[in-house]
Amino acid sequence: MKAYLQIDLDIVNIEGFMEYVERIPELIQKHGGRYLVQGVEPVAAQGEKEIPQRSVLLEFPSKQDAESFLKERATTDLHEIWERTTKSRILLLEGCME
Repeated sequence: MKAYLQIDLDIVNIEGFMEYVERIPELIQKHGGRYLVQGVEPVAAQGEKEIPQRSVLLEFPSKQDAESFLKERATTDLHEIWERTTKSRILLLEGCME
């Protein structure tokens, strides 16, 4: 079953964040992932909560692939760059059976 990472973020240091943007696609692909939505400005369709500056949606072949991606990312300097340059939330979502 496919899995998705829903990423909502506010960028606090665009110059530093650009290194992350350049390097992360290789790691995503290594784990079988791909972008479905890449860095768009979300629009609230309903509700009054804060809206992040950007949203990303990644698709992975399985929950295990998504978790493996997150685990490897956490062991690299990419995680430190992410933490330093964004305020974010990442949600792991399992897809429906096909």
